[in-house]
Amino acid sequence: MTSRTATREKTFFGHPRGLATLFGTEMWERFSWYGLRAILATFMAASPAVGGLGLPQGTAQAVVGIYGALIYLVTLPGGWVADRVLGARRAVLWGGLIIMCGHISMAIPAETGVFVALGLFLIIVGTGLLKPNISAMVGKLYPEDEDARRDSGFSLFYLGINIGAFIAPIIVGWLAADNRWHLGFGAAAVGMALGLTQYVLGGRYLRGVGEEPGHHLTPRERRHFSLGLLIAVAVVAVAMAVWVTSGTFSLSAFALVMTVFVVAVPVLYFAYILLGSHNLTEDERSRMKAYIWLFISAATFWMLYDLAPTVLLFFAQDKTDLTMFGIRITAATTQAFNPLLVMIFAPLFAALWVKLGNRVTSPHKFVIALFMNGMSFVVMALAAALAQHGRISVWWLVLVYLVQVIGELAMSPIGLSITSKLAPAAFKSQMLGVWFIAISVGDAVGGQTGRLRNYMSEPMYFLTLAGIALAASVVLFMFVGKLNAMMREHHEEGAGAGSLPS
Repeated sequence: MTSRTATREKTFFGHPRGLATLFGTEMWERFSWYGLRAILATFMAASPAVGGLGLPQGTAQAVVGIYGALIYLVTLPGGWVADRVLGARRAVLWGGLIIMCGHISMAIPAETGVFVALGLFLIIVGTGLLKPNISAMVGKLYPEDEDARRDSGFSLFYLGINIGAFIAPIIVGWLAADNRWHLGFGAAAVGMALGLTQYVLGGRYLRGVGEEPGHHLTPRERRHFSLGLLIAVAVVAVAMAVWVTSGTFSLSAFALVMTVFVVAVPVLYFAYILLGSHNLTEDERSRMKAYIWLFISAATFWMLYDLAPTVLLFFAQDKTDLTMFGIRITAATTQAFNPLLVMIFAPLFAALWVKLGNRVTSPHKFVIALFMNGMSFVVMALAAALAQHGRISVWWLVLVYLVQVIGELAMSPIGLSITSKLAPAAFKSQMLGVWFIAISVGDAVGGQTGRLRNYMSEPMYFLTLAGIALAASVVLFMFVGKLNAMMREHHEEGAGAGSLPS
């Protein structure tokens, strides 16, 4: 009877049916995230006369960068809460509810910025609970020895992310056009509500995945955690109150302080894992050391890549003719170029990695990602030079995003899967949070690069960023062999354990 039931059980493109639940939930959560992201910077820079916040573009870039950094930074404690307190399944549910409340707060058409600040805060907290744990649940749908199938599942999951990312800027951008900002924010709230509905209705297909924490806190640990949290909140509140009352507080200074904090977090966390007493095996320790190099490479990649919702968005708004095929589009719609190209080329790259096999390892793919990201900003520098003489075709941005997508497909889905693979057993959910912290570091530092524009022309600004990425790709390429040895990648693949992300 059991075998017949298993035979008749429906699958999702050959994968566990629970993947469809997580696929749909993440798709709609990403709709809400990318919908907000497509209009946030222009909303902040718009004049208060049309409902905006009236910030300078450089300050808006820094604030959006820190917002993105905090979104990903809190995935680390979010993974810890799931591992120790809630379990991944409840963490995702609570995270989605908090995110939805955040978008609702931003949709309130009040003249004060309080609801905007509250909304962004709630979205940050909710995403910290949802983002790492839904990815961890995808990995747990598969047996430990099904590496190749798990990699394929993550790639399909990544497709869901990009479907949400593609439709969000078009819909939200259209709704927010003509300064209807809060209508756009409301659409993001609806998207998250749809994701929660999908998650609850499809929960039965998860078959217990993520129901319980991996390592329950003892009563003593719970008391210590609660006390530590209260002390941390009190210290931050007092420090902020003192700073604000001193008259030296500004959004620009706050963004700079937070950038230093964000960069310090992974340094301290990696030291905690490697220097602490966690009974790591020799293989786990070696893989963690290799992972640190991949982490730095990823942070450099995202530093440039995540300038799309700020620098590239402002460039689209101020320097391009927003016409495609004779149809006027919004600046926000340009944020849909990237996910559309990802969906077009992802199947081709998935087939390419299979064909290349062991000849192109994960570090090789990170080298490709950095190189292509650097080249995209070389193209951007040329576009900026041409734009000094008048508006240029928006197709220049299509070309920039096309080059970037080649890099993204060599890193982003690979990064999720390799983190799941290299993480020590005691840190599975937390390590997926660490992968997102690479994005956090990149976003924070990328937001601060706007300061360079005070000292150089726009074409030189883009060339400087391109040079950083290209130099990083060369350095990483020089150490690919050593990284492969530290990861024991060829050894595992040859032993039949299945390939690492490829």
